[in-house]
Amino acid sequence: MHITTKALVLRAVDYRESDKILTLFTRDQGRLTASARGCRKKGSAIAAGCQLLAWSEMVLYDYQGRWAVKEAATERLFQGVRADIARLALGCYFAEAAELLAVEGEPADELLSLTLNSLHALDRMPDRPLPLVKAAFEWKAMALAGYEPLLEDGKVHGEGITLPLSPAALAALDHIVHGDPKRLFSFRLEGEDLKQLADAAEAYVYVQLERGFSTLDYYKSLQFS
Repeated sequence: MHITTKALVLRAVDYRESDKILTLFTRDQGRLTASARGCRKKGSAIAAGCQLLAWSEMVLYDYQGRWAVKEAATERLFQGVRADIARLALGCYFAEAAELLAVEGEPADELLSLTLNSLHALDRMPDRPLPLVKAAFEWKAMALAGYEPLLEDGKVHGEGITLPLSPAALAALDHIVHGDPKRLFSFRLEGEDLKQLADAAEAYVYVQLERGFSTLDYYKSLQFS
């Protein structure tokens, strides 16, 4: 059995001498795990497409009851993300969050598009502050995952959490959650308003998911180093 699908590499773990085990976010099958046999060998035709955060068209086949990568034609490597340690750390956080929220075997087009668009913002939109991109991803991901915040009385409300926000931050949050996804990063926010939006997003994610992320911890360590 073979399938051809577009896939984003959310996780890539070295295995044996020349293989990798990949967690993929696919257009057709949602999240799935696949082995990339021989991809670490010099000259491997699938090496580029099996890198973390690579977006590729892949041909997968059933190998002993598990998916394996037969072909991987790279479409986007997000080189601007790879060239900057803070952007790369944030991109890895987006991937870790998407891996948690995506369901194996179930397509999730909106979450996949959000993840790709957020990586694009890191890669090609240098005028957007990293805290803005991060907050937009977090709020929209929560809404898509069934944790949409309620905005009223100058506050944002969710299960187990209520946070005050400035009018500008609330307007930005309304744009993120209810606006056109294609214009997700079109808003402007700075200073204390942006800090409020970003701090609230991080707290909201932590409370709703009841866990943190190692990639987020690393990103934050870079901001204070």
